[in-house]
Amino acid sequence: MMRLLVTGGAGFIGSNFVHHVLAHADHEVTVLDKLTYAGNLASLDGLPEDRFRFVKGDITDAGLVDELFADVDAVVHYAAESHNDNSLDNPRPFLDTNIIGTYTLLEAARKHDRRLHHISTDEVYGDLELDDPERFTESTPYNPSSPYSSTKAGSDLLVRAWVRSFGVQATISNCSNNYGPFQHVEKFIPRQITNVIRGIRPKLYGAGENVRDWIHADDHSSAVLTILDKGQIGQTYLIGADGEKNNKTVVELILQLMGEPADAYDHVTDRAGHDLRYAIDSTRLRTELGWTPKYSDFEAGLAATIDWYRNNESWWAPAKDGVEAFYATRGQ
Repeated sequence: MMRLLVTGGAGFIGSNFVHHVLAHADHEVTVLDKLTYAGNLASLDGLPEDRFRFVKGDITDAGLVDELFADVDAVVHYAAESHNDNSLDNPRPFLDTNIIGTYTLLEAARKHDRRLHHISTDEVYGDLELDDPERFTESTPYNPSSPYSSTKAGSDLLVRAWVRSFGVQATISNCSNNYGPFQHVEKFIPRQITNVIRGIRPKLYGAGENVRDWIHADDHSSAVLTILDKGQIGQTYLIGADGEKNNKTVVELILQLMGEPADAYDHVTDRAGHDLRYAIDSTRLRTELGWTPKYSDFEAGLAATIDWYRNNESWWAPAKDGVEAFYATRGQ
């Protein structure tokens, strides 16, 4: 049994991890989350009260972080500003949370000698050409292309430096694009699903040729728990489920699974600097730590996700109108 601190645990990927841990391991979990628009306490409903507690606070609050680190065995760091479109409008929160917040956690881990696992993204590697057979590996050079990905790259490098310079017990994982329950409706897949539910035509950036390597959030969670248990200190692990699909294919599949014509969507203005393709090679994680994904069939995972949004409109509806109004101002 471990006492875990999960930062950003009321967000999409963090809340999925909390549910996964409490269902599959005999751990106790404390969630630290400042509840920005992307955090939702309802995502943590139904958790066992004897093994879970919630603390509202900011990871840049050194005093609070120090206090929480003193009472746990390990920390899983999900808290981040992560929406690329927002980073193009206002990069400052990304610097504060992703850089200063990670520094604050590293200093606490150093002081209390606590195990830390840092969650990152494949976007730190930049993008690949659509016809490039290569995939990202742990040795791929960093080449971030947005304020979001550059701050995540910076936070990764801080973790590496604190491991080497101060002996902090840390690991890093870089994951491909996640989908599943509890994802904010500003994101690509839930936006399209909830559009169809509301009778709104889905929106596709540009020609829709951009490729993402999709992984279900529950598979991401199982990979992180595996790394926390078996990972080598100082090591980076890439997490992916061989789920490469271009955005056009994903939108058309959503429409088909929801009983609509596959072409019932609109092309809209593309995102500035939109990365072409992400693809993960997760060989190290699979061969060295023995991890395998549960949702190897993207269509089955997507169908389950559609069912979740259909059955949980009260969770996502409060944010939907505001998100669509914002995108409308950008022609998206």
